Amino acid sequence: MFLHLGRDIAVSYQSIIGIFDLDNSTHSVHTRRLLARAEREGRVVTVSDELPKSAVVCREDGRAVVYISQISPQTLLRRVQSGGLPDNLL
Repeated sequence: MFLHLGRDIAVSYQSIIGIFDLDNSTHSVHTRRLLARAEREGRVVTVSDELPKSAVVCREDGRAVVYISQISPQTLLRRVQSGGLPDNLL
């Protein structure tokens, strides 16, 4: 199963480490360090130019990749619970 993160980006459920709310999680120095390091190492994928609402951390080829999405973490969770891809993308 795959989770649609926006635009044409979808990730495998099995690769997902966590889904984080950027409004709340960026208050932590640890989260800011993780995001800064991933950015320096070229492991951040910005899904949309819109205001980011969530960060989805996935394991790809043994490394963590951070997807920054305009979709809220609550909506992403509902997609996981309902099967992932919206009907118009199936």
